[in-house]
Amino acid sequence: MQTNIFNAPNSSFMTLNTPAALGFRMPAEWETHSASLLSWPCNRETWPGERLDRVETVYTQIIQELTKREHLHLIVNNDATFERAANCLGSLIKDTKRLTVHKTTSNDVWARDFGPIFVRNQMSGLNAITDWEYNAWGGKYPPYDRDNAVPGWFSAKYGIQRFKPGIVLEGGSIETNGAGVMLTTESVLLNPNRNPHLSKSEIEQYLKDWLGQEKVIWLKNGLAGDDTDGHIDDLSRFLNPSTIMTMVTEDKDDVNYETLQENYELLRSATDQHGEPFEIVTVPMPETRVAETTVDGSEHVPASYANFYFVNGAVLLPVYDPRYDDEVISLFKKHLPGHEIVPIPCADLVWGQGSIHCISQQLYGLSHKYDTFVFGC
Repeated sequence: MQTNIFNAPNSSFMTLNTPAALGFRMPAEWETHSASLLSWPCNRETWPGERLDRVETVYTQIIQELTKREHLHLIVNNDATFERAANCLGSLIKDTKRLTVHKTTSNDVWARDFGPIFVRNQMSGLNAITDWEYNAWGGKYPPYDRDNAVPGWFSAKYGIQRFKPGIVLEGGSIETNGAGVMLTTESVLLNPNRNPHLSKSEIEQYLKDWLGQEKVIWLKNGLAGDDTDGHIDDLSRFLNPSTIMTMVTEDKDDVNYETLQENYELLRSATDQHGEPFEIVTVPMPETRVAETTVDGSEHVPASYANFYFVNGAVLLPVYDPRYDDEVISLFKKHLPGHEIVPIPCADLVWGQGSIHCISQQLYGLSHKYDTFVFGC
């Protein structure tokens, strides 16, 4: 199916063809989804040996909870990957009407970063895809060409208008309140391994022009062991348009103490689109040191309660540490009373350098006239 594609002009500044100029803005994650996107794990470099089995168990629980509440698009790379997924999911893969399986290719599971980032027209309600370049966090894990192709494939398959800004941006590096304010980190967006030709002001203009933002709040650095260079979705997240949850630690000897304190202070002085201060809610940091070094040689993993995912009517909350899990679950229930809080053990998932938010991407504006099961492009 043919779709309209708007490519970025030579200048990064506002033109008549940018989404913002046409009335588009990125929705908040808690706005009702028509579906979610996941890619079934199969990369043996990310999940060596029996770790693939363990992470498939986590995926199975996530999919069971997600499909209770909304439709799921699941990418499987090939017949062998499908068979593994089918064995794990059992009758769910045939019985649910909320699962569409696509036999297409991706290099790994990080749909948050390579998947389509939707924007919505504030006047008409029309949804469109922004298709940013993806280079596996600065070229760290080639190949990534199949991941980078997913938004274009999705746009063509479902006939969704697509905007191509032409610069590198991962979905996990940005967080919006849906009202024109965006959170991000300098350690990612200003990293020379992304867009070395662009200044801070030029990158900020891209966020405003192509995602409809009015204001960008820049935090500094991310967690030790985070091979993304410091994604915002492991640090600070919006709970609603005026409330930000951010992770802190009281242990001054912790490798992340100074980073988290600096970001906390920046948020305390930040204001929203109306110039009003945000309510800042703090959440403790779970254990990040691992007994066995990860595939990239790190002794730390980016374990974070901030890496939760809003689904329709619920929050899928990663849990890792019995010292803090119950406290954090109670905290989420207090601040998100309209959502069911669903804890999911994610120590095995985060060993691969990401958690629930990292592997998921919300989709908007799709028809629900799906086949129960689709296998093929």
